[in-house]
Amino acid sequence: MIEWLRGDSRPAAKPRAPTIELSGRTLPIALNRHPRAKRLTLRLAPDGSAVRITLPRWCRSADAVAFAAVRREWLEAQLAKVPQATDPVARGTIRYRGSELAIRWAEDAPRKAMLEERRIRLGGPHHTLPHRLHRWLEAEAIRLMRADLAHYCTSAGLSPPDLRLTRAQRRWGSCSSKGVVRVNWRLVQAPDAIRRSVVAHETAHLVHFDHSPEFHRLLRDIYEDDVDAADAWLRAHGRSLYTDFG
Repeated sequence: MIEWLRGDSRPAAKPRAPTIELSGRTLPIALNRHPRAKRLTLRLAPDGSAVRITLPRWCRSADAVAFAAVRREWLEAQLAKVPQATDPVARGTIRYRGSELAIRWAEDAPRKAMLEERRIRLGGPHHTLPHRLHRWLEAEAIRLMRADLAHYCTSAGLSPPDLRLTRAQRRWGSCSSKGVVRVNWRLVQAPDAIRRSVVAHETAHLVHFDHSPEFHRLLRDIYEDDVDAADAWLRAHGRSLYTDFG
């Protein structure tokens, strides 16, 4: 017989991540302790894959999980709004700059994707199409966003900083204290005005690292369209940009 002694030095088993049942699905609950958080905040991941809770350092994990359970109906309503994942190759189109491009594939065509009028043409192995189409969209994203950033930096009297793409699940863009601008590649699928609004937003952060009246004044000075309309579009349709390519 083997006995476990009180002083046994073996590491304790890692506690299981909390979960919640929503509309017949079991979703993980991701807990994020933030040093400046003063209250619990709850949200659903854009693709509906997880429930995320930000909590103060003093808050117990069990209280955060209970917080999610009390708000189960709200979470289920949010989950119902998440667009279903789709396969762009099976659908025969990809979204690009607010439009649908037809995918025209031929095995003997050049492997490199080529943009033609309202379609994208490419060859190569059919089973690698999703990866290569995704890679093409990211290349287009960096090309377009670099041009956007250069334009808005000129308007703000700045030199263009380094630009990097992000695959973040929650944020459309960010600007680091070192002046590096990051923008979500999925915005290449949105209409031009929406993508450009995010780039303009991060450009304004290069001058004002906050959301002060001065920040908003600069943003409205350099952005040529309606900031409020662009923000409203992202709130209403942003989740739909996550349905393709996982």
